[in-house]
Amino acid sequence: MSKVKPKKHLGQHFLKNIEIAETIVNSLTQHGSYSTVLEIGPGMGVLTQFLIKNTTFKTWVAEIDKESIHYLKNHFPEITNRIIEGDFLKMSLNLYFKNNPIAIIGNFPYNISSQILFKVYENKNQVTEVVGMFQKEVAQRIASKPGNKEYGILSVLMQAYYHIEYLFTVNENEFYPPPKVKSGVLRLCRNQTHTLPCNEILFKKVVKTAFNQRRKTLRNSLKTLLPQEIVSLSIFNKRPEQLSVEEFVSITEMIS
Repeated sequence: MSKVKPKKHLGQHFLKNIEIAETIVNSLTQHGSYSTVLEIGPGMGVLTQFLIKNTTFKTWVAEIDKESIHYLKNHFPEITNRIIEGDFLKMSLNLYFKNNPIAIIGNFPYNISSQILFKVYENKNQVTEVVGMFQKEVAQRIASKPGNKEYGILSVLMQAYYHIEYLFTVNENEFYPPPKVKSGVLRLCRNQTHTLPCNEILFKKVVKTAFNQRRKTLRNSLKTLLPQEIVSLSIFNKRPEQLSVEEFVSITEMIS
């Protein structure tokens, strides 16, 4: 088998540029907090070929495409026993990695990239680093700071637990088939926050409720959650994109 046929329903766009692939892999900080790297959607192994050269960690891959799995087994026999066949979104990380810290890397399919990050969020105490390719707009949104129109639910949730850097942009013609949009590479490194000083389930609900009506002030968007005694506070005159992570934490504490 020479090549894997890209499948539209899986959102496959294979990176052609070897130098960019190597740069993405080298963007892992390798600060010693993990000894396992999980690549999501390796396709034909454009990142895998560089990952397996690094002996400071073991490379695992998660792939749902049967054709890609066959290709990987033929071209990278050294990781045959570390290919997880199936959907990353349905995977139990504990099943494969126990409670050991891991890093995640990948040219993520655009149609599930936000869901991948929500899964990272749910496993934030195990996933210490993420380096990934996203649709550029999504990457900018995740890295966006308060006050920008791109700032949203994923920005707040991920920035609560990760330092986020937008590394570089990749043009459409670097892929086969070329996507209709530019791509952006992000690095997320776990920060020092182990747990938030508030109810995390309520925090997530407050963030989602606020941004689901982002044009309204918090007084209106959160009215079903706000106790009467705090509804007149000036912070509720703001819109959600104006609030920092710390302010969302503070509001959650007030409500609870």
